[in-house]
Amino acid sequence: MATRSPILVMLGHVDHGKTTLLDKIRGSAVVKTEAGAITQHTSASYIPSKNIKAMCGDLLKAMNIELTIPGLLWIDTPGHEAFTTLRKRGGAIADLAVLIVDINEGFQPQTEESLNYLKQFKTPFVVALTKVDKVTGWNPNENACFINSYNDQSDRVKEDIDNKMYRVIGELSSRGFRSERYDRVMDYSEQVAVVPVSGITGEGVPDLLMILAGIAQRYLKRGLEIRKGEGKGTVLEVKEFTGLGTTADVILYDGQIRRGDHLIIGGLGPDKIIKTRVKALLKPNPLKEIRLEKDFKSVESVTAAAGIKIAAPGMESVIAGSPVRAVQDKDSIDKAAEEVEAEIEEVEIETESEGALVRADTLGSLEALTKTFREMEIPIRKAHVGTVTRADINEMKAQDDPLIFAFNVKISPEIKKLAEDNRISLFHSDIIYRLVDMYDQWVNDRKKREEERTMESVTRPGRVRVLKGFVFRQKKPAVFGVEVEKGIIKPGYRMVNTKTGKKIGEIREIQSQGDNVKEAKTGERVALSMDSVIVGKNVNEGDTLENFLRDSDIEGLESIIMKLTPEEKELLKERGE
Repeated sequence: MATRSPILVMLGHVDHGKTTLLDKIRGSAVVKTEAGAITQHTSASYIPSKNIKAMCGDLLKAMNIELTIPGLLWIDTPGHEAFTTLRKRGGAIADLAVLIVDINEGFQPQTEESLNYLKQFKTPFVVALTKVDKVTGWNPNENACFINSYNDQSDRVKEDIDNKMYRVIGELSSRGFRSERYDRVMDYSEQVAVVPVSGITGEGVPDLLMILAGIAQRYLKRGLEIRKGEGKGTVLEVKEFTGLGTTADVILYDGQIRRGDHLIIGGLGPDKIIKTRVKALLKPNPLKEIRLEKDFKSVESVTAAAGIKIAAPGMESVIAGSPVRAVQDKDSIDKAAEEVEAEIEEVEIETESEGALVRADTLGSLEALTKTFREMEIPIRKAHVGTVTRADINEMKAQDDPLIFAFNVKISPEIKKLAEDNRISLFHSDIIYRLVDMYDQWVNDRKKREEERTMESVTRPGRVRVLKGFVFRQKKPAVFGVEVEKGIIKPGYRMVNTKTGKKIGEIREIQSQGDNVKEAKTGERVALSMDSVIVGKNVNEGDTLENFLRDSDIEGLESIIMKLTPEEKELLKERGE
C-alpha cells in the first residue's frame, strides 16, 4: 500500500533556532519575516523526497536507507512555553517531532514544556542540537554531514562538543529517555537519536533528514498508509485571497479532499458549524511555506499529508485551529458535523462558576492556554475563540477580582477603557508564557494587598508594662505611662490585664512627648488614655497588659505569619501554649 508523507513538528525553547533550521532545509527566507525571529503562527512546508536525496547525498547509501515516503511535511510551531501544535481529537497530528535544543544553552523552560507535550501524546522524536557553529573554535564546513565536520575539528573542540552533547543526554536520561548520538544508536525504537546541527552552515542537516526519513519508514509505516476515505484536517489560518474571497489554509492529516466535496468546518458565533462545498483547492509549490507563498496551483484533489488552501463560500467566520471534514456523500454530512462540534466543545469552556475569562485567536491557542492554566490551577469561567467583547466586560464586572486573558487578538481602545473603568484585570499578549508571567505578578500583587489589608484589620500581638510613678490621671479617662515590652499597640486595640485575665477596655489615645501617635512598638515608652480603666482598681502600677486577640484576629495573623516581627510571633506562640 502507498504511504503518505509523515507530518513533522519542531518544538523547543524560544530562540533555539527552530525557524532558522527549517529555513536552511527549505532554502527560503521565512525567518527574515518573523518578528524577533520567534514564529508566532503555525506554518507548513513540504520537502519532497527528491530534495531529501539531493541533500543527503551518499549518506543514505552508507546507512542502507532507500526512500519510499513522498517527502516530509513540516509544521513549524511557535516556540513559546506551553504552546501545542495543530491538534486533532485525542492528540497531536504530528507523526514525528524534532526537539530543538541549543547545544550551548542546554535544557530551558520551554524545552521542558515541549518534552512534556511529546511525552503526553506519545509522539516519537529526535533531538536536534542546534548552533554547533557557535561552539568556540568550530571550523565550519558548509552543508556537510556532521560526522565529517566533527572529524575535521581540533581535539579541544571535539571534547567541548561531546561534553555539551552528553550534558543534554543526561538531561534526557533524568526525564526517563534513553538517548545517544545518532550514529551510536543501537535501536531507534529504544533510544532517542541526538543529531548536532547548524541552521546557519547546514552542517548536520543531511544527517537529521536521513534519520527522520529512516525512522518514519521503519517504525511509522502503518500509520502512514494512504486512506481514500473522508478528508480530515485542521485549519492553519483564515485569510482573504484575491479573486476567491475568504480561504482556509488547512493541514490535511488523513484521507482525501476533492473539488466539490461537502466541507464541514468550525466557526465563530452562531455559525459554529459551517457546511459548504469546496470551490477550489490550491496547492503551494514544493519547498514553499503555505502561509507565505502566493504562487499556488489549482488541483482537483489532494491526499494526506498535505498543506492545502481551500476556497469555499461562507467561510468568513471560520476559526484557525478548528477541525475540518470533507465528505462526498451528502448522507455523511450530519455525522461529520457532530464530530467537528464535539472537537470544538472539548476545548471551549462555558460555566457559571467563578474564574477567569479566556480569549484566544485560534482553537489550538485556546487549548494550549486552558491546558496551561489548569496545570497552574487557575480557575476558568469561560474560554472561547475570538476577541474580548462588551458582553465579556458586562459579565465579568460582577465577579470578585475579575480577570480576562486575551491571547493574540486585537482589543479595541474602547474595550480596554471599559475593563479599566470596571476594575477588570485585562492581560493581553501574543506570547503565552508572558500571560503566565502577568498572572504570577497579579497573584503576588493581590497577595500583598490582602496581607496589607489583613495587617490593618486585625489586632496584632502586643504587651506593655505599666510604669511606676507615671500615672497622670486615675480615671475618666485614665492616663498612665507604659513601656512596650513586645509587639505593637495602636489606638482602638482592646487590652487584658494578665494578672486578673480580665478585659480592661480599649486604648483611646497614645501619646509620645505630648503628641498623638498612631502606634508604639517594642522598647518605646508612651502614655495611654483609656476610658474604662481606673488606676488602683482594675490596673495597678507594674501590671502587665496585653492586646486582646479574638479568634478571627489569630486566624488572620496566622495567614500573614511571615509579615510579623519576631516579638509578635513569640507572643502569638505564648498565647497558644
